[in-house]
Amino acid sequence: MTSIKGVTPTRPHLKNHLLAALLVEVQDRLFPHIELVKLELGQVIYEAGTTLDYVYFPTDSIVSLLYVMKSGASAEISVVGNEGLIGIALFMGGDSTSSRAVVQSAGHAYRLKSTVLTEEFNRHGHLLVLLLRYTQSLITQMAQTAVCNRHHSIDQQLCRLLLLSLDRLPDNHVVMTQELIANMLGVRREGVTAAAGKLQKQGIIDYHRGHITVLDRPKLEQLSCECYAVVKRETDRLLPYQVASVD
Repeated sequence: MTSIKGVTPTRPHLKNHLLAALLVEVQDRLFPHIELVKLELGQVIYEAGTTLDYVYFPTDSIVSLLYVMKSGASAEISVVGNEGLIGIALFMGGDSTSSRAVVQSAGHAYRLKSTVLTEEFNRHGHLLVLLLRYTQSLITQMAQTAVCNRHHSIDQQLCRLLLLSLDRLPDNHVVMTQELIANMLGVRREGVTAAAGKLQKQGIIDYHRGHITVLDRPKLEQLSCECYAVVKRETDRLLPYQVASVD
């Protein structure tokens, strides 16, 4: 993981919604301790059962939370991008988690030491309220993902995954290999190949060597199951992000 020295967030250019929504006085306490780091595709942020020393606030990257079975098989339980943070176990009191965090889309994130976050959280102020609301939205996504994996087709799951990714990226371009998608959905790679091929034939996406460009988002939303809309609606309800005003 590459740390970009000397780069700290400035209020007019914040790209993580949680950081941008914090009150200025909270930002003033946290920002001196934050550093920008580069996240590579497929990079493991943390493994299941390990103590979390940092939390990460993605900007233009996306991180998948996966549950990995003893056999090595895995399935995604949620995705996190510029709407949230990686490491909720720290302020929930668990210190570690049973999931693995893997970079789904390369980019950057702001990294903050766990001790600094915990200290601010224990003030029982604005950060606590914001993070608890974010956690509720994340739980909704996890629950809906479980339902989706059980009741909906690979085609619908792929549409949901692409839409969730687009919501967390600055454009309509997603970089994900078929192997990574298969690991996240907990399905065979051949199933992903077939599902992506159908979307490409319909002119909804252009897919070439792990590079996916969404050409028709409205159609993608039509083909997705209701799970995407449920998650988006709840996230928008719980987290009506507004950048904190600067005096």
